[in-house]
Amino acid sequence: MRVAMIGTGYVGLVSGACFSDFGHDVVCIDKDHAKIDALKNGVIPIYEPGLDALVAENVKKGRLSFSTSLAEGVKGAEAIFIAVGTPSRRGDGHADLSYVFKAAEEIADALTGYATIVTKSTVPVGTGRKVEDVIRTRRPSAEFDVVSNPEFLREGSAIEDFKRPDRVVVGAETDRGRDVMRRLYRPLHLNEKTPFLFTTRESSELIKYAANAFLAMKITFINEMADICEVVGADVQDVSRGIGLDGRIGSKFLNAGPGYGGSCFPKDTLALDQTAQQVGTPSQLVQAVIRVNGARKKRMAEKVIKAMGGSAKGKKIGVLGLAFKPNTDDMRDSPSLDIVPALMAAGASVSAFDPASMKEAQKHAEFNGMHYASDAYDALKDADACVIITEWNEFRALDFARMASLMRGRAIIDLRNIYAPGEPAGAGFDYVSIGRPARTKR
Repeated sequence: MRVAMIGTGYVGLVSGACFSDFGHDVVCIDKDHAKIDALKNGVIPIYEPGLDALVAENVKKGRLSFSTSLAEGVKGAEAIFIAVGTPSRRGDGHADLSYVFKAAEEIADALTGYATIVTKSTVPVGTGRKVEDVIRTRRPSAEFDVVSNPEFLREGSAIEDFKRPDRVVVGAETDRGRDVMRRLYRPLHLNEKTPFLFTTRESSELIKYAANAFLAMKITFINEMADICEVVGADVQDVSRGIGLDGRIGSKFLNAGPGYGGSCFPKDTLALDQTAQQVGTPSQLVQAVIRVNGARKKRMAEKVIKAMGGSAKGKKIGVLGLAFKPNTDDMRDSPSLDIVPALMAAGASVSAFDPASMKEAQKHAEFNGMHYASDAYDALKDADACVIITEWNEFRALDFARMASLMRGRAIIDLRNIYAPGEPAGAGFDYVSIGRPARTKR
């Protein structure tokens, strides 16, 4: 099947590469000439494990190509995906759909025959119908269907999530549209272990937002439990395991930390909140999640300063991890964007290292004045404290003896609980973590 993927961001590029690996003829389209030129030369614009090899293999086999021409890219395509960005709109937090509707207009102009047009971008309820109206108004005689097919890719494991998903959700109104999607996902549709859920477009669109809001709620809930644990002397990791073993709750997304970030949860909870308010059914629970998570990220700097004796003025802090999670270079709404500036505002100098996001971090004005270290130990040289913000694997086995020889102070503030409290303390460090006994001293 010939497939056109409009947008070569995270979702578009991963989806296009995986569809081509299924055997489809895929062209990924983007107006950014520099990005397309880079992709043609084998340069991948995002950090995602395994994606470079997957792209290279399918380009070599002639199944994956890149273009800046939408008209050429959609010619003869039976499935046309809209995978453009839907960032939070300034002022109200609603999803900005301008890129989606612009793509719909250009698709309408370029259609040469029947096509199933698939919204892969995360969009509010009702967007599919609006996309259909845009195309129908522009090309009344065109043959097409509009289908919703939300993505559920986790950054850092997106290829595995695409090829072995928990489920595939398709919102379609016609048998023809459903048939195209079945053939598109044939390798998964034939696999009885992959649940396929066919719904209306509205249900499909809401499933995506509801799923992300629910996961954001789980993270926020366990973070609030962590705060209680610190006061009453309980261990949040025991609490998390104790409730996660309940089949009705599940263990995923119950790791306490500095708050959620990334490209999905922050903007999707905001967009769902806006949709709920617009239709007259505001969600107080979603609103609370947004409010509590925002406040938590800001409080983490206070936790660091408290662990340093109540003042950061004139002190040096080594920060390990800037991305919102490991195995990605994504900085969007990362807790580090709140924590690091607050520490510098409190008078500290900050030296930071992240295995993947150093170049991306330099685009953020919030980090102006921060020193970019060459590795974890370089970040900790002469530091009064070590702060772990992102749980990269390479931070899980730090050489404490080497750290002690490099650091001026002995404070480790672990905002991801990647160490057992006794490990740093046994090596002579004052160790502070999240939701566990207040302080483990050397």
